[in-house]
Amino acid sequence: MIITDVLIIGAGAAGLMCAAQAGYRGKSVTVLDMGKKPGRKILISGGGRCNFTNEGAKPENYLCQNSHFVKSALSRYTAQDFIELVERHGLQYHHKTLGQLFCDNSAQDIVDILTTECEWAGVKIALRSEVIQVNKTDLGYKIETNNGSYECEALVIASGGLTMPKLGATPIGYKIAQQFGLNVLPTAAALVPFTLHEHDKERFNGLSGISILTEVTSESGVNFKENILFTHRGLSGPAILQISSFWNSGEYVSINLLPEINIEKLVDEWRESNPKKSLKNMLATILPKSFIEAMVSQHEIIDKNINQLDKNEIIQLSNYLQNWQIKPNGTEGYRTAEVTLGGIDTDELSSKTFEAKKVKGLYFIGEVIDVTGWLGGYNFQFAWSCGVACGLAV
Repeated sequence: MIITDVLIIGAGAAGLMCAAQAGYRGKSVTVLDMGKKPGRKILISGGGRCNFTNEGAKPENYLCQNSHFVKSALSRYTAQDFIELVERHGLQYHHKTLGQLFCDNSAQDIVDILTTECEWAGVKIALRSEVIQVNKTDLGYKIETNNGSYECEALVIASGGLTMPKLGATPIGYKIAQQFGLNVLPTAAALVPFTLHEHDKERFNGLSGISILTEVTSESGVNFKENILFTHRGLSGPAILQISSFWNSGEYVSINLLPEINIEKLVDEWRESNPKKSLKNMLATILPKSFIEAMVSQHEIIDKNINQLDKNEIIQLSNYLQNWQIKPNGTEGYRTAEVTLGGIDTDELSSKTFEAKKVKGLYFIGEVIDVTGWLGGYNFQFAWSCGVACGLAV
């Protein structure tokens, strides 16, 4: 039997951040994880470069049934606070669009910073440790694993969601919550590519790998202006991943393929400069040629010279290119999703400490709870913020 003040299930972003904070406060801390190494999801994030925060992270960048829940943690530990931490460790990083920060070298650098902080704080990390059973005791909790038993006063569940099962994702966090009577909201894959119906896959056959700057809008009116990417299975790219968090089965998404162009005005300009050029060839100067050819072959776009177009045809062209309607068949699911939507109801938790309101000494942080950030470093920032908040409370 190993006795520790704080036991954390999950050596991911939130769990490691929490562990270091608690350790620096003089608590004895043990982190359990099923994997062979800590921070496995961090390592593959951002194409291996880890988009570790977003400079503009605000509460409105998060989906949660209680929209106020994230405010406390985000205000107490900001993106700038995490940037200062990584700079103290000498991390080389760069800025990308929309406030995103990435490692210059490798996501391993972020894991190294977190494990170094844990080492300095005296934290023990027990890998290849599968939790079999959790029970409440008079003094706290008893945890049975495949490598022995633990007793702790404070138990922190940082086990993540259901995304990327190949990395060891399991529903253990939700099961522990339900065991202790906490409400768990329905979960779904989020920040995930769309799959298409067979007839649409046939229409777009041969377009895989093509990327277009667009503005994508959900039926609820949420929109994102970023690239979409055609894939063998459907549609991906930042704009699609973003909108997937707001999409429900059976709904359409609207895609403006030319968000920065007034089509009717552009055609008028072409009528002056290139009246005898074909519409197909002129459109291929502003959109990928293979995409235009596919749309022409399917009679979605007419093949006429610019000077032959009448007003109705121009209006139809504008409506088609700037309000392109696609009904996804579904998503690629947890296999490729970046995060899990839903999870432990935040009404069950303190927004200041992340302790369960009706179960003393039991805490939930990170992806396992009903907080889902936008694409672009927001989920990592929430992991750092809630990890610190919880680490200061346990």
